[in-house]
Amino acid sequence: MTPAAWGQERVAATETHAATVESLPSAPVAQVPAAEGQATGIIFGTVQDGDGALVQGADVTLLNDTTKEERAAISDSGGKFTFSGVLAGEFLLTIRAKGLATGKIIGRLTPGEIYNAPPIRLRVATTNIEVYVTPETEYVIAQQQVKVEEKQRVLGIVPNYFVTYDKNPVPLHAKQKFSLGLHAALDPTHFAFAAGVAGFEQMTSMYPGFGPGPEGFGKRYGAALATTTTSELLRGSVYPSLFRQDPRYFYKGTGSTWSRTKYALSTALIAKGDNGRWEANYSAIFAGLTAGAISNFYYAPSDRHGATLTIESGLISLAGVAFGHVMQEFVFRSMTPHVPDAGTP
Repeated sequence: MTPAAWGQERVAATETHAATVESLPSAPVAQVPAAEGQATGIIFGTVQDGDGALVQGADVTLLNDTTKEERAAISDSGGKFTFSGVLAGEFLLTIRAKGLATGKIIGRLTPGEIYNAPPIRLRVATTNIEVYVTPETEYVIAQQQVKVEEKQRVLGIVPNYFVTYDKNPVPLHAKQKFSLGLHAALDPTHFAFAAGVAGFEQMTSMYPGFGPGPEGFGKRYGAALATTTTSELLRGSVYPSLFRQDPRYFYKGTGSTWSRTKYALSTALIAKGDNGRWEANYSAIFAGLTAGAISNFYYAPSDRHGATLTIESGLISLAGVAFGHVMQEFVFRSMTPHVPDAGTP
C-alpha cells in the first residue's frame, strides 16, 4: 500500500447518519524484548457492540503494509482477538460482524511490541457506508461539537453550553471540557447571576456575618461568585477530566413526559463516561461537596457550619443540577436559537 493510500485511510470521511464506530483511548502499550534480528510483535484487542457487550465471532482482518499480506482471526467468547508474529510497521485492522457496521483501525507496530488496540465498538449498521474513527478524527469531531455548544444561549443571552442535542456525540477530551467550563465561568451573565444571588441574600439577611450595607453586599457578592465559579469549573471541567466523564446533558426529546422527567432527574446522579457507559455521577456529587467545603474558608466565622455547610451545599448543588436538566429537557431547547439538527457534525 502506498503512503498516499495510507493517508487516505486516515482522512476517510465520517458519515453521521450511518452507523458509527467508536475507538476509545488505548491502554498503555506493553513492551517485550525482541530477540536478536527479530522484527515482529503482537497485536490484540477487543470487539464490542454499541451497548458495550462483547462480540463473539467477529471477523478481524490484519493487513500489514510491509508484506502486503492479509491475516484473519475470529473474536472469541470474550470478544478478544490476537495476531502474533506480526512484522513491524504500519497495519490496518478491519473488523466485521453480522448486523454491525464495519470498523477499521490504523496503527504502527514496533519490533517486540505488544500492541493493545483501542477497544473497538461497532454500532448497528443502518447503511453500507463504512465509518473510520481514529483518536485523531474523534478529537476533530468533538471540537466541532464544542464550537456549536459554545454558541448555544437561552434567549440568545444566557449560556447553554453543557447540553448536546446531537444523537451521536463523541466523548470530549480534557482540553475541550475545560474550554466549555472556562467559557461558562468567564461569561458576563455568570457575574450578573452572582450579583443577583448576593442581592437576594442581602434582602433576606442571609449570612449576617457579612454585615449590612455596600460592604456586606460586596462580601456576599464575592462569596457567591467564588462558590458558583468553583462549582462550575469542578463540575464541568476538573472532575469530569479526572473521572473521565462527560459533563454535558444528553437531550432525550422522545418518549412520554414521565419517562423524560425520570431521565432528566436521574442524570443528576448518573453520568455517561468517556467509554460510553452510564455510571455514578461522581463529577456532580464531588463538585458540590468540594465547593461547599471550600466555601468554609471565605464565609464569615459565624456563618460557617463545617460539615453541615458542606453537605448542604452538596445537596443544593445536586438539586440544582436535577432542576436544570428538567429545564433542559422541556424548556431550554425551544428557547435556544439556532439549535443544530440532531446528528454528528
